Amino acid sequence: MSENQIFEDGAEEYDEWFSEHWFAYKSEVRALGTFIPKNRKGLEVGVGTGRFAVPLGIQIGVEPARAMADIARKRGITVYEAKAEELPFDNASFDFILMSTTICFLHNPMQALQESARVIKSGGNIIIGMIDSDSFLGKVYDLKKKNSKFYRYAHFYSVNPVLEWVRKLGYGHIRICQTIFKNPEKITAIEPVKDGYGSGCFVVISAQSLRL
Repeated sequence: MSENQIFEDGAEEYDEWFSEHWFAYKSEVRALGTFIPKNRKGLEVGVGTGRFAVPLGIQIGVEPARAMADIARKRGITVYEAKAEELPFDNASFDFILMSTTICFLHNPMQALQESARVIKSGGNIIIGMIDSDSFLGKVYDLKKKNSKFYRYAHFYSVNPVLEWVRKLGYGHIRICQTIFKNPEKITAIEPVKDGYGSGCFVVISAQSLRL
């Protein structure tokens, strides 16, 4: 089964993960919300089923898998069926862009980040949520990739290469936070959000466009 087909056929199963791991999911939403600007026009790239866009107040998304996009639309998101590497928007269209657990699924992350840089307004932010490959959960997911329907084609990254990419694209004023310090299967309450990275499994990077 191809990567695209997995997300087409497994959209409802993918979406159910968030209900089954509610506290891990809400922990990720809280961490992302730390850097989401209020009352600004945002875009989520890799919006999936809309699980992050809805609580974070993002009304527009990009998602290549139609079945996933349809679920997000039912949640009120305007979804464009397109790839992160070719965004269907004019230059400087958004105040911020969110990519949450998207980087690991991209065929060309740098091209996708360049596209995001193109459509973000000067002074706007890119917000990246990611599983840190150096964390215990990142290592577990990597070991289980062959047996995982959704992570089989994923490539998990550590934080430093992603920071290098955003700096190369001229972003600055970088802020980082982290959450999920236990196995998601064993979390019984929303996890704290802490500055920096290195101990949390889910890391959020916010960087500001300094383009003139």
